[in-house]
Amino acid sequence: MPKVTHPAAAVGDYLVDYEEKVFEDVKATVAFEGSIGFVNLLQATRLQRKGFETSVLLYGPGVTLGVKRGFPKLGDSAFPGHQNFNEQIVKFIAEGGKVYACRFALQALYGHGEGALIEGVRPINPLDVLDIVLLHRKAGAFILDTWTL
Repeated sequence: MPKVTHPAAAVGDYLVDYEEKVFEDVKATVAFEGSIGFVNLLQATRLQRKGFETSVLLYGPGVTLGVKRGFPKLGDSAFPGHQNFNEQIVKFIAEGGKVYACRFALQALYGHGEGALIEGVRPINPLDVLDIVLLHRKAGAFILDTWTL
């Protein structure tokens, strides 16, 4: 596997030029809906706290839950709840949970590198996505699947 040679994105980094304004400033409210992904992370944390060894597998659009967020800088909250995904993943990992993210979805689908991932989220080979499910099934693990973000 090739080594990633550029430095990882860090909290406080800017990923875009947020200062350039192209159009007049029209005031409006923007809705944000991503509740099912957050509910899934809460469920994983609950299972972990009930004593289950718990892993979260992020693949397809799910890998976007594992990337560092913020605006205007990484780590900043643009609105209340903006950092819910990041904060819940950090809490889950701190409490012993494991989070894996598919490298194919990360790069090929969403244009992110491994440095975009929240610290503690482990990138995995796309072939591992099926294997981790098969290993857990073989071990008799309870598996909760969802495709909705």
